[in-house]
Formats: sequence, structure tokens, C-alpha cells
Amino acid sequence: MTNMKKPKAIALFSGGLDSTLAIITMLRQGIDVTAITFLTHFGCDISDKSSCSKDPFSAAEKFGFTVKLCHLADKFIEIVKNPAHGHGRNMNPCIDCRILMLKEAKELMNMTGADFIITGEVIGQRPMSQMRNTLAMIDKKAGVSGIVLRPLSAKLFEPAISEIKGLVDRDKLHDFHGRSRKPQMALAREFGLTDYPMPAGGCLLTEPNYSFRLRELLNYNPNPSLKDLHLLRTGRHFRVSPSCKIIVGRDEKDNDKIESLSGEKDYILSVENFGSPVALLTGDGAQDFISLAASICARYSDAKHLPYVEASVYSNGERFVLKVSPAAEEVIERYMIQMPEKKKAVLPA
Repeated sequence: MTNMKKPKAIALFSGGLDSTLAIITMLRQGIDVTAITFLTHFGCDISDKSSCSKDPFSAAEKFGFTVKLCHLADKFIEIVKNPAHGHGRNMNPCIDCRILMLKEAKELMNMTGADFIITGEVIGQRPMSQMRNTLAMIDKKAGVSGIVLRPLSAKLFEPAISEIKGLVDRDKLHDFHGRSRKPQMALAREFGLTDYPMPAGGCLLTEPNYSFRLRELLNYNPNPSLKDLHLLRTGRHFRVSPSCKIIVGRDEKDNDKIESLSGEKDYILSVENFGSPVALLTGDGAQDFISLAASICARYSDAKHLPYVEASVYSNGERFVLKVSPAAEEVIERYMIQMPEKKKAVLPA
């Protein structure tokens, strides 16, 4: 009696509803699924539970599949800067991103001896990357034509190789399409999947304000450091020279993040004896802008109405104090990095 090999699949897994449902659909057909979660500098930080809408490991524990993490790192930075198929509404290179992820998934498939790839894509759900012709083009560019199975919309496509070979029962796949989430929510109830995030953009590159900051950064620095990219998530940003910025925290979480990202050559500032944000002065020639940074920091402190305040300046383990006036509104307007339509907005008191 011969033992039948259990079919194996690699799943692209975001931790969201669609990709989770696609995996459970396969598990219910006896497929051995290894999920791969791709990390970039522009997604949520899974080490910080408050920054993610979903822990990618929780569904894996409940339903019994393996999750592997893969950081796309510099490969992804390059397609953000110059995507062959263009950006979406903001800085999101959705088509090139998908091609890259499928190429990586194919490598893992070959390494592990898996039979095919699955994704949670639903035809017609996203206008840039999930239309029928676009999906076919993405598969071709990634070298995975016929290899990818999209269980939630499979009945709307020609059978994939895994269906033709009898590894997957097509009758147990789905025909979801469009932007409505009702079919997915009904399937989630059927599967007993109750803890899942509502649809939301987990990619910062789809957010207008973050994308504006990123474009601005790349304009001055085509090869930003990881620190530069992490700082874009945090605080208020001010461009004081082509090579120098000031970042001012909005709350305690921002302040902690700014301090944790500061380097030896940076300056950390705050206002003495008052509720105060933490400000970071960073970049080449930063020493020329210490007074300006102290003044801007003072503008957002509880001492902003005083004529003069004392600001503490820390650098490379040393501290000194500057007496400055809180920055006037025209100074804030001059240096703040903000989207043009927000330039005339009333600043917070």
C-alpha cells in the first residue's frame, strides 16, 4: 500500500481576513499550508502589538498552520523608489510589490517541495492590483502562471494546475468578487473565525501624509537609512536644510520613539520644568540649527506663551541649556513638512 503524499502549499499571509480564509479553505481540504508574512519598512511593526491590526501568529495557533517571516528589505525600497508599473494613489507600488512577493513565495515553494501557492486575493476588490487582467500579468511577470490558486475567487478563473492535478477540489472553492465583505464575513462565521481585523490599509505607502513625507525625504536623500524611514512614522517634521531635519513628538509614545532612534551625532531637546515634547535635531550640519530646534520645541511645550524658556539640549552624553523664545507661527509654517492643502490649516493652540 503506497502512502499518498499530502499536498503542500505556500500561502501569502497578511494576517487579515481574506488571507486567513484562503488558508483555512485549504486546510479543510487536507492541504499542508506554510504561510509566509512579508515584512517591509512600511508595514506594521509586529513586535509592537499596538501598531498592528492583527497578530499574524494568532490564527496560525488556532487553526494549525505554520507562519514564516520574510523581510523584503532593500528589494522593496528599490521598487518603492522606481516601480516598473507605477505607484497607486500615493507611494504604493502595489503591482510591483505583488510580483516581488510571488517571486519570493516561488523560491520558498521550490526550497520546501511545496506544490503550489495560495493568496487571499478577491477579483475586483482592489482596482490597481486585483483585476482579472492585472492578476494574470502579475503571475506572468513573477513566473508563477498556473501555480497560484486564489481560493476565494477560484471559480471565476480557469482551473489552476493544483486543481487540474486533483490536489484541490474545485467544488469546495469560492466565487467571491468585488469590494463587498459580506461573503467573507459569512465564511468566517462558518469557519469559527471571530477575531479578525476590519479592512484597513496596513501599508503606510497608501497613507497620503506618510507618502508626502517619504517623497520629500527621497527628494533630498535618495538612499535613506532605516532610521530615516522609521522616523517618518513619528511626530511633526521640519526641514531646516537639505541635509537636516527636526522631529517633534506629539505624545509620550512619540517621545519615547524619538529618543530610541536618536544617534550619537543627534541632538535631543526638551523644555525645562514644563510639560514638553522631545525634539530630535538630526542630519549633517545639525549644530547650526540648535537654537531653531529649541525654539520649535518650545512652541509645542506648555511654556509656549512665555517670552523666553530654557531648553535642555543633550548630545553624545552631554547636556547644556539654551534660553530661547518659542517659535512664531510663521516659523512653524516655513519649516514644517506638510501636505499643501494643510498649509493654511489653523495650528493647534
